Amino acid sequence: MKPAILVLEDGRTFHGSSYGAEGETFGEAVFTTGMTGYQETLTDPSYHRQVVVQTAPQIGNTGVNAEDDESDRIWVAGYVVRDPARRPSNWRATGDLGERLAAEGVVGISGIDTRALTRHLRERGAMRVGVSTVDLDPASLAARVLAQPQMTGADLSAEVTTAARYTVEAVGERRYTVAALDLGIKRNVSRRLAERGVTTHVFPASSTIEDLLAVGPDAVFLSPGPGDPATADVPVALAREVLRRRMPLFGICFGSQILGRALGFGTYKLRYGHRGINQPVLDKTTGKVEVTSHNHGFAVDAPLDTIIDTEFGGVEVSHVCLNDNVVEGLRALEAPAFTVQYHPEAAAGPHDADYLFDRFVELVERVDV
Repeated sequence: MKPAILVLEDGRTFHGSSYGAEGETFGEAVFTTGMTGYQETLTDPSYHRQVVVQTAPQIGNTGVNAEDDESDRIWVAGYVVRDPARRPSNWRATGDLGERLAAEGVVGISGIDTRALTRHLRERGAMRVGVSTVDLDPASLAARVLAQPQMTGADLSAEVTTAARYTVEAVGERRYTVAALDLGIKRNVSRRLAERGVTTHVFPASSTIEDLLAVGPDAVFLSPGPGDPATADVPVALAREVLRRRMPLFGICFGSQILGRALGFGTYKLRYGHRGINQPVLDKTTGKVEVTSHNHGFAVDAPLDTIIDTEFGGVEVSHVCLNDNVVEGLRALEAPAFTVQYHPEAAAGPHDADYLFDRFVELVERVDV
């Protein structure tokens, strides 16, 4: 392995060894606390343009396989681990993680103190970063890190969306049809809907309301995805058209922020975001606390304990993160629409919030009656 360095935009530098591809990469440094599911993380389009730091000390134990990808490629801009496994040990493994990273050109670094790096990001916030095996001069690399674009203001959904519409058929008898706007959708969303008898038509992010209505949908879904929701004016306008037609509408993560904007709320960037599979969220409609999977750096700005009047009727915050009181879900009281900012479709788990897909189907049933 070749020497590698990681340099943050504030100059903090870590020295380690190359992991994956050799070369150089830039992005936003973020950390994720999941101890499992690294393959799902790597192939999640929501991590586009982010250099992901794994807080779990050893990564790669279970290798990689052809079944657990959430999309057709690795999306992270770079990868940071402390101790890469020497060899995979799992009956489902078909390959080695380091080799997969190298094959897809993902530049990574290993052998650094990821705990120190995580503490730095928690204190200073997510920031731009560079990882290199070719330029080992911290000052030189830092100068180019500062020339990189910020995540605030980044419009990225067009870079990860599908090029053309495709369909995921219902498992068994088809009950309903959903039009899903692909802002960075994960495969498990369509799988969870298919298990409930839903056929999902997945549309490019630039699609119009006429495009969606052409398939005769019973409901519309706004997918997760990367970037700053404040830039996503086209999806917001589409969501408002869906609300005006009083069609059932469900948004997850980035889709939640889009629906929040459509309802009249603002969004803002979190200091270091929520990423991992152990975030506690209160469902205010049931009083239950769920352990949930998160991957978002922005949030909706809405009051927690009051009903807000909007163009589409009253709206309330339905879910709240118990770590920091960030809005994690919205529920429209007079329109058939709701959102959650976390991931009920979480592959690798947890599955506490899987019921939200049932809630979506029940909403379609009520409107259909």
